[in-house]
Amino acid sequence: MNKAIHGAIRRDLERFLDALEKFSDGDRARAGQLATAWTHFDFELTRHHEGEHEIAWPALAAVGVSKELIAAMDAEHDAMAAALTEARGEMAKFAASASAQDAQSARAAMTRLQEVTVSHLDHEEAELEPVYHAKKDTPEIKEMGKKFSKGPISQGGQWMAWMQDGATEEMKAAMTRDIPAPVVKIVGGIWGRSYRRNVAPVWKG
Repeated sequence: MNKAIHGAIRRDLERFLDALEKFSDGDRARAGQLATAWTHFDFELTRHHEGEHEIAWPALAAVGVSKELIAAMDAEHDAMAAALTEARGEMAKFAASASAQDAQSARAAMTRLQEVTVSHLDHEEAELEPVYHAKKDTPEIKEMGKKFSKGPISQGGQWMAWMQDGATEEMKAAMTRDIPAPVVKIVGGIWGRSYRRNVAPVWKG
């Protein structure tokens, strides 16, 4: 599931880079669409890396991951947070002006965000995925999974709809392996409507 979430993050970063590169000067409707998609993506990426700091890292420390590796992961999160802040500011300017110049500035910030984020995701997968698999039956990792699953059902539905939007078969399989398929269908179907109505159309065509 963690790798599937990373796949959705990588996918959306590529989408933003492509859309900003193709942006037509003065297209306020398109700028508004991209601002809506950005608000959702910003929320999901922030929630993911903050959740790792608050929930995953203590669980991993408890099953033997070194303090040095966790510190390195946190430093990468700090770099991501700084890049997110920069991209947030540039996307706000772009949304307000709908200018090609601001679109390119936003794209430059998004490129930096992609660089630090993908570097972190690659590092995390290389170092921590083997731990998740080896320790998946320990109480600490099971409890970690329960904590990640908590939260408002509306957020869960939006998250499921986001994950399924353009998902690979591997990503879909990861979801239904960890979450019962009827739950994905019902929760994502009902509480994911806002995403499907407001965000998914941004990426169509």
